[in-house]
Amino acid sequence: MEKDTRFIGVISGKGGVGKTTVVANLGAILAKKFKKDVVIIDCNITTSHLSVSLGMYYCPITLNIVLRNGKNIAEAMYDHPSGMKVIPSSIHLRELVGVDIAKLREYVKKLDGKVDIVILDSSPGLGRETYATIHASEEILFVTNPNLVATSDVIRCKEIIEEIDKKPIGVVLNMVRKKGYELTKREVEILTELPVIAMIPYDNNVRKSLAVKKPVVVYRPRSPASKEIEKLARYLLGEEKKESFITRLLKALKI
Repeated sequence: MEKDTRFIGVISGKGGVGKTTVVANLGAILAKKFKKDVVIIDCNITTSHLSVSLGMYYCPITLNIVLRNGKNIAEAMYDHPSGMKVIPSSIHLRELVGVDIAKLREYVKKLDGKVDIVILDSSPGLGRETYATIHASEEILFVTNPNLVATSDVIRCKEIIEEIDKKPIGVVLNMVRKKGYELTKREVEILTELPVIAMIPYDNNVRKSLAVKKPVVVYRPRSPASKEIEKLARYLLGEEKKESFITRLLKALKI
């Protein structure tokens, strides 16, 4: 029986906001905890990082080869210990020759009906790779940091997806420190006219997880960042965990 596949593009506009880390962890927890058949794709073919951040150094068939030589996209799919599958881009500059990123949608759509969720990790900025990622997606998730520069890039990206009728899911605020100089959730929502659906805290466990090449949701599943990523996954699946009466009472009393 065919699956009702979701195609979620993850974009940021600005580099360095932790978008690729969010993609890797979201894919891992959806596969490991929620038992979804998930594929994450590195659509950043010029400066790919996804496979390296996961410790996947030997990938003979990459997205570059699929786009250049017309390979079956399933041949570029590699299993990750978390249960998700990864389609990497090449880390070698020579592999950019002859690659037409405009064909991304054509090949990605071959996964339709075969998996539950496809998550496309875009390149930062508003270049050809970002446009190709948006066109290959049906839903768009924005990742940013709680500052004005990063948030203003979300506004620009949102204008693009509105022109081509893609569905925005919302904003993920990453590396939140809850400092007075940061934008608040409400301020980001007003500026972007989008809901903030997750606030992932700044967490040293994330840096440690990157060092050992494991998603933090696997490396430290009970860390603050991991818990918020789990909440994000539940939101995407429509399975928000209901808080107990005691928890709601304590929050109301601010205890």
